[in-house]
Amino acid sequence: MVRKVAIIGAGVSGLASIKACLEEGLEPICFERSDDIGGLWHFTNSAVDGRASIYTSVCTNSCKEMMCFADFPFPEDFPNYLHNTKIREYLQLFAKHFDLVKYIKFKTLVIHVRKRPDFPRTGQWEVEIEAEGQVESHVFDAVMVCSGHHVYPNNPAHTYPGIEKFKGKYFHSREYKGPDEFRGKKVLVIGLGNSGSDIAVELSNVASQVYLSSRNGSWVMSRVWENGYPWDMVIVNRFETFLRNTLPTAISDWLFVKQMSRWFDHENFSLVPVNRTLRKEPVFNDELPSRITCGSVVVKPGVKEFTETSAVFQDGTVQEGLDYVIFATGYTFAYPFMDDESILMCKDNMVTLYKSILPPQLEKPTMAVIGLVQSLGSAITTAELQSRWATRVFKGLYKPPSESHMMEDIDEKMGKKLKWYGQCDSLQTDYIVYMDELASAIGVKPNIPLLFLTDPKLAVQVYFGPCSSYQFRLTGPGKWDGARNAILTQWDRALKTTRTRVVHSPQNSFPLFAFLKILALPLLIAAIFLVFV
Repeated sequence: MVRKVAIIGAGVSGLASIKACLEEGLEPICFERSDDIGGLWHFTNSAVDGRASIYTSVCTNSCKEMMCFADFPFPEDFPNYLHNTKIREYLQLFAKHFDLVKYIKFKTLVIHVRKRPDFPRTGQWEVEIEAEGQVESHVFDAVMVCSGHHVYPNNPAHTYPGIEKFKGKYFHSREYKGPDEFRGKKVLVIGLGNSGSDIAVELSNVASQVYLSSRNGSWVMSRVWENGYPWDMVIVNRFETFLRNTLPTAISDWLFVKQMSRWFDHENFSLVPVNRTLRKEPVFNDELPSRITCGSVVVKPGVKEFTETSAVFQDGTVQEGLDYVIFATGYTFAYPFMDDESILMCKDNMVTLYKSILPPQLEKPTMAVIGLVQSLGSAITTAELQSRWATRVFKGLYKPPSESHMMEDIDEKMGKKLKWYGQCDSLQTDYIVYMDELASAIGVKPNIPLLFLTDPKLAVQVYFGPCSSYQFRLTGPGKWDGARNAILTQWDRALKTTRTRVVHSPQNSFPLFAFLKILALPLLIAAIFLVFV
């Protein structure tokens, strides 16, 4: 029987896992190599080996109503999109409110995790740790891996011909902290992701010129959406998910491209993706189009090679006089503490996990990886539900299927990823579909038809409104009495921090007209399809 649970990392996933263990009556011990909680959101002035690293200006791409723990909303005076210092403050408030810190051992490095000899019978793990120069070994009934996937940089610099001759400075974006040293310099940023776009825009304020190189392009979205509401509160809802997954592919693709293009024509800014219909995570940047228009950021194709002072691009153009090259090329993931690497790296160098959580080949389901997914949803809300699912598995309250059935499910999901995202090894997933899968398994998915019969006001918000985390605390294990009110008042909280000047207006805070405009076109297309097919 599972009682003692080792949790590796005290970031978002680690804190969620501690709380989930406590809710199920388990005994968590969390090992954190740094001196504080926060993980990715624990800013340091320089990058530290083995830890995630962010730059000074990092802000969230999910708004506070869509990224809070389901029973702990952000303070009402916090802005909709938060600077990293605000996220860290929120995590500290969360840990204090639920008294989680006492379960964390700081400045403790996990150096080995291995199966016990009797694992097929007990499912137990031996965890070896190092703290203050002392090495200790402990036995745990289960392990939750919460070490994140923004630790080990994917730096392809060595693959570019001529990089060894380049006389300027080049480095991965995890080393970037701020713009000061780049004043008056020419900078090439390679990679059109969120980090690359953020860095390019920030540097354009001080550098003499910034070039942003992208091989495949990307959709770029603003955080501010219809009528000034947060983008995810308008877009991430059950109805849009239903339409996207129900309509014929051609119509669904057309609607997607239309939605991604509503802010500006990406072709005019050299940003349009090579494959426009792939649902890869868009870039969120409110300033990039403006900087391109003003000429302070110039978009370039992929780099072919480097010379001593220049970059030669795939289209044959050459940019001379470069001082810096920043590789904003993402991250890979690794688990150096695992003695048996095949447990987590076991198929085509991919992490093969049932429901993106559970290694399927274990004789006993006593290891869970939390937070190894990406979607249009928040990492906080996803990690919270993953940890609730995992602890129910540990306790035997939800029994996963056989290994063969788990592998079938994994292969099916990989096929869908290939269709939607263009690569089967992507960490991306369909947020609401994924969350509902986990929620259904542990009995916390809201019953929409029943809600329309018993509480239609709430049902409308749950189905047509934002799919916020509060929905997964309405019913079942871990039910929170404040969930209904949190859902019904989420639009008010979203507006509170922007309506800072009294303006007399007859408009209702609930964006009814915004929803009608958004839904009109999909409904019309669906009606035409039903009539003629």
